[in-house]
Amino acid sequence: MSKSGALDLAFGVGGRMDKKEVKSAVEQYENYHGYFGGDEETRKANYNDMVNKYYDLVTSFYEYGWGESFHFAPRWKGESLKESIKRHEHFIALQLGLKRGMKVLDVVCGIGGPLREIARFSFASITGLCNSEYQITRGKELNQQAGLSESCNMVEGDFMKMPFPDNTFDAIYAIEATCHAPDVLGCYKEIYRALKPGQCFAAYEWCLTDHFDPTNESHQKTRALIELGDGLPDIRTTNECLEAVRLAGFEVVWAKDFALDSPVPWYLPLDPRRLSMTSFRLTAVGRVITKSIVKTLEFVRLAPAGTGRVSSVLDKAAEGLVEGGRKEIFTPNYFFLARKPL
Repeated sequence: MSKSGALDLAFGVGGRMDKKEVKSAVEQYENYHGYFGGDEETRKANYNDMVNKYYDLVTSFYEYGWGESFHFAPRWKGESLKESIKRHEHFIALQLGLKRGMKVLDVVCGIGGPLREIARFSFASITGLCNSEYQITRGKELNQQAGLSESCNMVEGDFMKMPFPDNTFDAIYAIEATCHAPDVLGCYKEIYRALKPGQCFAAYEWCLTDHFDPTNESHQKTRALIELGDGLPDIRTTNECLEAVRLAGFEVVWAKDFALDSPVPWYLPLDPRRLSMTSFRLTAVGRVITKSIVKTLEFVRLAPAGTGRVSSVLDKAAEGLVEGGRKEIFTPNYFFLARKPL
């Protein structure tokens, strides 16, 4: 069961770091980003530190507001957010043809929400790879609670240097995860190496669309907000992403931006104009209430100093994502299916 209380949120901020270090950690994280004067090369050179700080700081917020699966999904009218997320995960399992007996890798699995759902849906054995010690610990706890410890394994490791032999997995997938890579080609090459010949890799990627104008100051501000709020070294275009897949050695089976024809906008859960009782914590009103609770808990020292600043970083993420979605310059729903040749 996902943690859901405000105290769980507060106690989880900072992950496994000393709670006295939270304030300085969020300051260091902010300084990596252009919004606070940082630059892309520094983020790429220090991606391990940046991404680990990000997920240590925000994981309890994600679990509090979003549940166990930290991703977006295209959505049908009348479909709840939770239903759309499950369908999104089932879709990738179906595209890969997952079934009992297959050995599968989830690249950057977080606390393992998709991993557990896909294991239940497909009966495949799934290993999750993640570089966050805190998320691995939390994910293993949730695997055990769900009774999935035998079919779901989690390994701490870097997706740029994966701790697996060549040709290990029958299928590999990544859900809004390889966007954290400092070098997406290098990341895809590692995935290619670990995948068995003739088998497939599927991913949902965060990308800039063809509508993004690098000379547009407003577009650049939106991009900077997304990078800051979501722990990204940079954001690639859909064309750059697909070219990297091919350069890594894969044959692209098909690719599509599912945000283009989603009946309900993918960014709706974060839209400040929306009110929802089923996902209230994600709404603008819900976020204001959460921020007030966090400030109170920080004031009475139940939450570590700096927790309010973590909340502010996530508010900037929501702002950037909604702007990126409305302007159609950003998508978290760029899907591709690729095959490693025999």
